[in-house]
Amino acid sequence: MLRNTRLTTEYHHDLALFRSRPAQAAMIGLGIVYFIAPLWLGDFWTTVLIYAGIASVGALGLNLLTGFTGQASLGHAFFLGVGAYATAVFADRWSWPFPVWLVAAATLGGIIGGLVGPFALRLRGHYLVIVSLGLLFFGQHVFENWQSVTGGLTGTAVRAPVALGGVDVARLEIGGFRFTRNQGWFWFVWLAVIVLALAAKNIARGRPGRALQAIRDRDLAAEVIGVSLVHYKVGAFVVSSGYAACAGALYAAYARYLSPLDFGLFLSIQYVAMIIVGGVGSIAGSILGALFLTALPRLVESVSATLPFVAQTTGEPGITVANLNQALFGLLIVVFLVAEPLGLIEIWRRVKRYFTAWPFSY
Repeated sequence: MLRNTRLTTEYHHDLALFRSRPAQAAMIGLGIVYFIAPLWLGDFWTTVLIYAGIASVGALGLNLLTGFTGQASLGHAFFLGVGAYATAVFADRWSWPFPVWLVAAATLGGIIGGLVGPFALRLRGHYLVIVSLGLLFFGQHVFENWQSVTGGLTGTAVRAPVALGGVDVARLEIGGFRFTRNQGWFWFVWLAVIVLALAAKNIARGRPGRALQAIRDRDLAAEVIGVSLVHYKVGAFVVSSGYAACAGALYAAYARYLSPLDFGLFLSIQYVAMIIVGGVGSIAGSILGALFLTALPRLVESVSATLPFVAQTTGEPGITVANLNQALFGLLIVVFLVAEPLGLIEIWRRVKRYFTAWPFSY
C-alpha cells in the first residue's frame, strides 16, 4: 500500500506544471511582469508584444501539427485568414457578441481543417507540403475575389469589440483609472495565450500527445499498437486550424483592417520559422519563437537608418528593410536547423541545467 502511494505521488509530481520552488518563483515573476509591462512600456513595444501574443496562438497550433504530429504544412496562413474574415462577418456585419464570434471563428477554422485533414492520411512529407501550398493559393484566390466578404485587394475594415458584461478591453477602467487600448489588449491577448498554451500543454503531455508523437516517429508502428491514424491525424488538423483561426480572429479585432496580402505565403513561412527557431515539439518554444521573430523585424526597422547597406528611400542603392527581414528569416531557419535544431528552448534548457549542476557543471 505504501509503495502504491509513493508511485501515485511521484506520478502526480511528474504531471505538475511547476515541479520546483524555482519554477514557482519564476511563474510569480512572470505574473508580475504580465501586470506591470504594459504600464511601463510605451505604445510601440506594447503593440509589438500584442502581435507577438497573437502570433504565439498561431504558432502553438502549427507546433501541435508539425512538431508533435510530424505533418508539415505551408497552409497555416489560410486558416488565419479564415478566422480573420469570419470575424469580419460574425462580429461586424452580424453583430454577434464576444466571445460568440471568437468561438465561432475558431470553430469554422477547425471544421475546414477537418475537411483538409483526410489528405494527411494518404500524403506525408513533401507531398503534404505541396497540397497545403495549393490550399494557401486557393485561399489567396478566394480572399482576393470574394469582394462582398473580403473587400478584394482594397481590403475591409473590421469592428469587433471585445466586451463582456460591461467590461470593454479597449476601454478598460479599474478604480476610476482608465487604461489605454493597447494596455487592455495586452492583458487580454496574453491571458488568451496562457489559457491556450495550458490547453496545448495538456494535449501534449496526455494520451493524445503521446499518440501524436508516436505517429510522428513511426506512423505504421503506431497503427500496429492501436493508435488510430484517422482519429489523431485529422484531429491534429482540426485543433491546429482552430488555433490558427483563433489567432486570425484576434488579429482582425486588434488591427481593425484586413487585406488578402496579409495572409500570403510569407506569413506561412514566418510561422514555420517561429516553431523552428523557438523549438519544434515544444509548447514554450512556440511562444519564444513568436516573441523573437515578431520583435526582430521591429528591431531591424529601428536600427535600419544606421546600416550602410539598407536603402532608406525608393531608388536608393541597397537592400530594403522588408527584403532584409525576409533574408533574416531564411538565414535564421538555416542556422537553427544546422546549429541548434531544437531551438531557443533547448538553449534555455542547457543554461538551466548548467546553473542547476553548478559548481559541478562543465
